[in-house]
Parts: sequence; C-alpha cells; structure tokens
Amino acid sequence: MKIAILGTRGIPNNYGGFEQCAESLSIGLVKKGHEVTVYNPSFHPYQDDDYLGVKIKHIYSPQRYLGSAASNFIFDFFCLRDAIGSGFDIILELGLITAAPAIIFCRKKSNIVVTNLDGLEWKRAKWNPIIQKVTRILEKFGVYNSDFLVADNIAIQQYIQETYNITSEFIAYGTEYVSELKRPTIEKYLVKEGAYILTIARLEPENNLELMFDSYIMSNNNIPYYIIGNYNTKYGEFLREKYKDKGIYFLGAIFNKEELDTFRFFASYYLHGHSVGGTNPALIEAMAAKAFVLIHDNPFNKSVISSKAYSFKDNEQLRSLLENKEIQSNREMISQENIDIVNSKYRWNLIVDKYEKYFLRILEEKKI
Repeated sequence: MKIAILGTRGIPNNYGGFEQCAESLSIGLVKKGHEVTVYNPSFHPYQDDDYLGVKIKHIYSPQRYLGSAASNFIFDFFCLRDAIGSGFDIILELGLITAAPAIIFCRKKSNIVVTNLDGLEWKRAKWNPIIQKVTRILEKFGVYNSDFLVADNIAIQQYIQETYNITSEFIAYGTEYVSELKRPTIEKYLVKEGAYILTIARLEPENNLELMFDSYIMSNNNIPYYIIGNYNTKYGEFLREKYKDKGIYFLGAIFNKEELDTFRFFASYYLHGHSVGGTNPALIEAMAAKAFVLIHDNPFNKSVISSKAYSFKDNEQLRSLLENKEIQSNREMISQENIDIVNSKYRWNLIVDKYEKYFLRILEEKKI
C-alpha cells in the first residue's frame, strides 16, 4: 500500500500524542513493506526527506505569522491538496477539526480519506461559545465528508454512532515497552528526596489542572507536586502565577521517554485530569510505566483503565483520595491490571496490525 499520514506537527515527534502516533504507525507500516509518507510542517526541525524509511514531505505552514490555531487550517488544506494528487491508496487524517474544510473542498472521490476523529474538540473549555459552535459544525461536516472514520476510544465510537448514525473503526492509541527504571535518572529535576505527586499534560482548562491543584492544596499534603508540560502559554503563565509557592513545581516540557517513564513509576500518585479526549496517550503511557493513576471520572478514561482504579469528579473526592494512605495498598494490584490491559490492547505492534488490516479491508471493499 501507498499511505499518507496528515494532520500532525510532524515526525520525529517533538510535540504530542498524534505526532507519536504518526511516527510509530508510519515506521511500523514501513517495516511491513508499505510505502508511507508523513507530511511535516515547514517549521519542523527535522528537514531530511527520509526518517527510518518513512518519506517526509515538507509543506509550508504560516504558523510564524498566524499562530498555531489559524495556521493549522491552512497547513491541513495544503497537505490534503497535495496528497490527493499523489496517488496514495490511503490518506489518513489524524485529527478532524482543522482538516474538515480541506476534506470538504479538496476531495476527489477517487481518493480514500480515513479520519481519526480524536476527541470532542467543541467541548474544550478554552473555546468561547462561538468557537465551540463553529467547531461542532466542522466536526459534523468533517464526519459526513470523510470516507471512513477511526475512533481511538470506545466512548468516541459510541458518540459517533449515537450522534451521526455512522459506523467507525475502533483503533486505540499505542505505547512502547518500558525499560528498567532508576530514580537517579530524574534526580536533577527533584526539589527534595522522597515522595511526590505527578501530572503530565498540556496546560489546558479541560485537563482539570486547577481542580487537581486546589485539591492538592486542600489536602495539606507536604510532598511536592510536579507538572510536566509546556507552560509558555497564556494559561500556563496564569497557572504558574496562581499557584506560586504552593508546593507545585512546573518543570516544562520533557520529551525523553526514559525520564518520563521514571517520573511516572516513582510517583506516589499520578493525577490524570483529561476530560474531553479519546484514548489519551498520557494515560496509556502512565499505565505502561506502572504509575499509580487517579483519573478524572469520565467515560473516556474509564473505558481504558482498570475498573478498580480510583477516580474523582470534584475537589472533595480528590482531596479525600490524597489523604487516604490506605489506597496505596492496592497500588500493585491495580498497576498489574493496567499492565495487562496495555499488553492486550495498547501496544504499538497491535495498533499497527489493526491499521494495516483495516486499510487492506477498505481497499478490498473498494474493488467490489
């Protein structure tokens, strides 16, 4: 097969979950003998035309002048316009909203566009009501104009069926195996020895950071709380100022996998507050590193993790969990269940196999 992967900030990954998906999926498909091209924005630091056998196509993005939100629409349009004339068997769009206008206006029926919906973008708290409404309209038209849809979470698949009466293919996000972890790997980041709380997330309102920070402060917990994620945003700076001198330490973005896994494994609690996405990469990776994960109570998170995992919906519930030392006795049992779930559903080799079989099935159906 000749496959194009669009909709990300490029590979090798230096940004987030969809970028890691594009990287792991493309490399895995190349190893299976397929020809794969990933579309990179012009600002990506990797400027070669090949990455571990994956072809890289560099497409202009005006992010420097327009910012990321507006430029993504233009970048996605340029990418799909190029891809539809390049003879690909399958065009995979990772993310729907900014690609929706391109899917509507660039389409040729001879091309097959498979779209991974991601999360419910219109629910994001950072958007005002007008943007939320526009985003939901884009979701609707993007769903109806894609040839095929992938949902990376059972709750997202159910949402597509119930909202649009359209069937989608459930293919989750993946993760790699964790190597042997040693605490000295991260000691340069730690403010003191001993226990700590951890969150790895984009600093966005819908990730419930203020809920988690406030609960931590209410609990009178005297262990440090480390936040890993880019804070050089308006909301990130707001959080740093609001929670200054509260025992909460913003470490910025860290991309080294060994360091991230080490942070996860040795944390006393890993707080996961994501609430509007599908299968969130940060949650899968925390489970793979045997972190003791406390999740925000919503169907996206609960469809992924062990049914015995502890969850919270508000400050009081999380405060109570952070003060209840007895729940630590269940850590090993819950962590082992999480590893079993990851091994059976969320390893990249399994995900690559599912995408390959799905693409082949689509092409076979097209011949009929």
